[in-house]
Amino acid sequence: MSAPSPRLPKSVLIRSLKVSAVVGTILNLINQPEAIFGEEQLVLWKVALTYSVPFLVATYGALTALAAHNREAHGRDG
Repeated sequence: MSAPSPRLPKSVLIRSLKVSAVVGTILNLINQPEAIFGEEQLVLWKVALTYSVPFLVATYGALTALAAHNREAHGRDG
């Protein structure tokens, strides 16, 4: 018998992408306004980090909450 493959639920993915889009955009406006408004060069690695960190945090939080919910539903302690 093989172990079930871990899969990211579609609802978590969509929610994390939305959070990343909103939070990442706000953080980019705060961190690189000169580049966004054309006065300086945009630093692409900063853009990538600024969007990926909120995505990873939102995904981790959602998966952790789902795991806790599943443990409680099955009567197991963490």
